Amino acid sequence: MNLNLTPQDPAVYSKYVQCMFLLLCLSTSAFAQKKKDTISFISTLDVKTGKIDTILASKQHFEAPNWHPDNYLILNSQGKLYKLHLKTKELRIINTGFATANNNDHGISPDKKWLAISHNAKQDTSKKSYKSAIYIVPIEGGTPRRITPEVPSYWHGWSPDGKTLAYCAERNGNFDVYTIPVEGGTEKRLTTTEGLDDGPEYGPDGKYIYFNSYRSGHMQIWRMLADGSKPEQLTFDEHSNWFPHPAPDNKSVVYIAYTSDQKQEHLFGKDVKLRLLDLKTKTVKDLTPVFYGGQGTINVPSWSPDSQKIAFISYMVN
Repeated sequence: MNLNLTPQDPAVYSKYVQCMFLLLCLSTSAFAQKKKDTISFISTLDVKTGKIDTILASKQHFEAPNWHPDNYLILNSQGKLYKLHLKTKELRIINTGFATANNNDHGISPDKKWLAISHNAKQDTSKKSYKSAIYIVPIEGGTPRRITPEVPSYWHGWSPDGKTLAYCAERNGNFDVYTIPVEGGTEKRLTTTEGLDDGPEYGPDGKYIYFNSYRSGHMQIWRMLADGSKPEQLTFDEHSNWFPHPAPDNKSVVYIAYTSDQKQEHLFGKDVKLRLLDLKTKTVKDLTPVFYGGQGTINVPSWSPDSQKIAFISYMVN
């Protein structure tokens, strides 16, 4: 069920959105944890001006927007994938065939013709408790084709030439970064350190893979060459930093920062903010105030094609 929270006058709506977001930022985690229901605010953020526009507010729990150049977002909710048109606000389900247990690790191919999804393949013969496998499906919907033979595997990146997928996978008790040809085949392990390595995403020129890692004993943003060599730490603060997304113009990286140390957990219902890392100066700045979010806010690539805006989801207790 969607909430009709949109005033008719555009000026009033703009003020309304800003007020709603400020109210959201004032929600405390202690109060939120007493409630079970939340409202999902699907929004866009101008990285230069800080202006936030809420596209849709819904009682349905949505996560992880991808931004398609044809002016719509792709999101997941309760195992299904949805298309949300940014102008008309039309919301419709994307046909993913048998894959109806999709999590928030999905993304659009460089040629915009395919969608990578991470579906819980319950029929898999593995003894793992959660059996996320990566599939690709036509962008408008269709029959999924499985890519990763082993589980669990969680998609996060697509190489700029469209030939390789990067993902986080658990093998032998440790979560690391892997790649695999989009046509399938043998996966390649790129990280081997103890602790979680997650969120691998290619830069637009294909030189680096950006990821978050706990190898230092604190979750920080890192990058490495696309073959896994020469790892380089990029953030050094007290926040728990996750899911770096390089801009299409290759000038900056947006990521989500928990305001307290969450160890190796990426949980929903925490105090977080979005931050921007300048790749030339290595300086970091806040993009948002602290708000209620975490898991689902910005798990996957969500930049607009012109590198001016990002899509994200914040939440408020109902």
